[in-house]
Amino acid sequence: MEVSCVEELWNEYLDKGQASGYTFLVYRDGDQVPGYACFGPHPLTEGTFDLYWIAVDPAARQRGIGRALLSRVEAEVEAQAGRLLVIETSSTPDYAPARGFYAACGYTQEAVIRDFYAPGDHLVIFCKRLPGG
Repeated sequence: MEVSCVEELWNEYLDKGQASGYTFLVYRDGDQVPGYACFGPHPLTEGTFDLYWIAVDPAARQRGIGRALLSRVEAEVEAQAGRLLVIETSSTPDYAPARGFYAACGYTQEAVIRDFYAPGDHLVIFCKRLPGG
């Protein structure tokens, strides 16, 4: 389900570029793409952006790729007058590394909506106020 969602966003981005509301950043290592991020402005807000996806190939983890992508997303958001970056993720054990990563990168857990994705699978919302905002 997640892969089809990313494919849909990617195709929208390819068709319309930033007019789609999405921006993709791709981390390249030679001819390999071990990671990417997708973000965009949150509708009906001033300077609030969503990080929709950040993904790093498991074989390439612990090499700083995720931090490099997230740092670049933050810089791009600031360049677009962004002041707040919001990340939504799952509470399941599979997403514990992601939640730890966001906390280690200076994001604060702002909210939990219980049973959001499914019974026992809560929505966890992280935010970071950016220096320019």
